[in-house]
Amino acid sequence: MSPSTPPSYRRYLTVLVGSAAVLVIVGTAALFLGPSSLRWTTVLGDIGGHLGLVHQRTNPTFDTIIWTLRAPRIVLAALVGAMLAVAGGSYQGVFRNPLADPYLLGIAAGAGLGATIAIVNISHVSNGLSTPTWTPWLAFAGALVAVALTWTMGGRGLRSNASTLVLAGVAVSSLLTSAQTFLQQGSSNTITQVYRWLLGSLDSATWSEVTLILPYVIICVAICVSAGRALDVLSVGDVESRALGLPVRRVRLVVVIVSSLGTAAVVSVVGLIGFVGIIVPHLIRLVVGTSYRRILPVCVTFGAAFLIVADTVARSSLSGGEIPIGVVTALVGAPVFVLVLNVSRRGTI
Repeated sequence: MSPSTPPSYRRYLTVLVGSAAVLVIVGTAALFLGPSSLRWTTVLGDIGGHLGLVHQRTNPTFDTIIWTLRAPRIVLAALVGAMLAVAGGSYQGVFRNPLADPYLLGIAAGAGLGATIAIVNISHVSNGLSTPTWTPWLAFAGALVAVALTWTMGGRGLRSNASTLVLAGVAVSSLLTSAQTFLQQGSSNTITQVYRWLLGSLDSATWSEVTLILPYVIICVAICVSAGRALDVLSVGDVESRALGLPVRRVRLVVVIVSSLGTAAVVSVVGLIGFVGIIVPHLIRLVVGTSYRRILPVCVTFGAAFLIVADTVARSSLSGGEIPIGVVTALVGAPVFVLVLNVSRRGTI
């Protein structure tokens, strides 16, 4: 790094490298922590065996705990946290609103309705269909339908502005939430199962779920991060951005579709995990500044680390059980959300 490097850029690089180091540390520590404490030699030996670095693994019990239960859960938490944080930051750039989150356009309500349909109806079908199999697919479809409805109601997106899309998202969310409530009232015996999904959980994480969402996360995160420069230009306003030569409608279309697709993919697998897309980008903004070229790359590492820590707390806090991860993120996110509102009211954002 040359002496002429601006201090703000040096701070950005320090935060980026530091958050990546934190991600490695918390990911490794999460392998050791849980209801069953494990020695570091046991964990490293088992991981090395699966990676082909050593010839002998641990006994089958430890192997199940480390490689079948904890490792896929940690990787899944990292992917979900990175996607939600990047999607939240991208939404905040598109809509020029630090309070925007990945569920702004009705994804949460659409996914919730899809999951409710799967849990309430498919569980009663006696033709071999499995509720755990169909819940992610119907949640994914519901999320995409919700975004499509919002895009259509908001003036088909390309001819609308950010405020119109937000209002359309509120309307679609209310409509789909009402439909979900109606379905739940008609099947009271499944309410607990539905609410468990709505609160989010990684307790059934498997390597198949990791491989399922991995392509979505990689592609969507890469596109959003590469759009950081365009989001910086967009922050000055639509009219000014067009004057600078930015294709505002195309940028908004691409970023919204990609962020929504990635969010729908992760939500369909783990349920609804709130506040990650709000608090992570905002906390990063306080440290590295308002440029999305810097915010979004740090969102990848910090968002992944944040959700790994939250999930570790969720599965380690109670003996014989665990707290829904959505509860943990809400306990952290709600106070930060209030802080954002206060700062925003003073006009400092």
